[in-house]
Amino acid sequence: MEKAGLVILTLKAKEGLALVNGTQVMTAVGLLALLRAERLCRIADIVGACTLEALKGTLSAFDPDIQRVRPFPGQIAVADNFKKLGRRSEIAESHKFCPRIQDPYSLRCIPQVHGAVRDALVYVRRILEVEVNSATDNPLIFAEKGKILNGGNFHGEPVAFALDLLGIAIAELGGISERRIEKLINPALSGLPAFLTSEGGLHSGLMMVQVSAAALASENKVLAHPASVDSIPTSADKEDHVSMGTIAARKARDIVNNVEQVLAMELLCATQGLEFLLPLKPGIGIKEAYDVVRRKVAPIKGDRRYSEDIREIDLLIKSGELLKGVESAVGSLK
Repeated sequence: MEKAGLVILTLKAKEGLALVNGTQVMTAVGLLALLRAERLCRIADIVGACTLEALKGTLSAFDPDIQRVRPFPGQIAVADNFKKLGRRSEIAESHKFCPRIQDPYSLRCIPQVHGAVRDALVYVRRILEVEVNSATDNPLIFAEKGKILNGGNFHGEPVAFALDLLGIAIAELGGISERRIEKLINPALSGLPAFLTSEGGLHSGLMMVQVSAAALASENKVLAHPASVDSIPTSADKEDHVSMGTIAARKARDIVNNVEQVLAMELLCATQGLEFLLPLKPGIGIKEAYDVVRRKVAPIKGDRRYSEDIREIDLLIKSGELLKGVESAVGSLK
């Protein structure tokens, strides 16, 4: 409380129980997961833009006219971010007239997928904002009316539903990221050296990074199963239906952790992919992301322990350094 600059509340009668007799734990854990998830939405746009550039993808799928005729707010925001990140790209200019008609879904449909995640989080935030400003004790005392009422505001169902949705949505952010990693390391799809190594044969390159991302994406599929569909009676069947919202919150937190790792892996692969396109420069936001990574992680020449590289990039994500650097180059991302 001192670190936060808050005065400690001196509790009076009933207030101690009121602080623990509701949805406090699931709401607190869920809020922390939500704040990280909201940041990951912008990180995912940065990372996805790096991959799009490394794979010589097209920004035509991000054209405002496409978004205008299906005007989901998240979709529009993502497309706008990609336009900012990809400005003044020499790489995009170099393949302006290539014969490729359309990119794979994991590139072409980024606005639709990343955008849907954002829209889901808007709902989650609305629910949690109501919850943190609510009374969830039982019984509730309305002193001004002289009423003591037993009710059910302690029930976590609204929060549980929201946090299950949070886990499902963020799991998809990791799922599409893993698919983009596969595109980067697959020479049949990328046009880049196999597994992003210039010394194939004795060197495995980034093959196992994609395997690790696939493992985390698969784990998330299990974790994303909703906790709120379950209930089990306790207390002599008086408490016969509960929300399991704390489990939903913990699962959402674990999924966010996994997706942070997957996005770090994708960024490792994407920046390595950009090495093979030098001396062409990527878009200004992508170039800044590349530079931020390169200050901590050297280009890959031969096999090494990639866990250290992933950890460094993950720290760049968690600390806000990656986002701060990119936004200093292109302005605030939505």
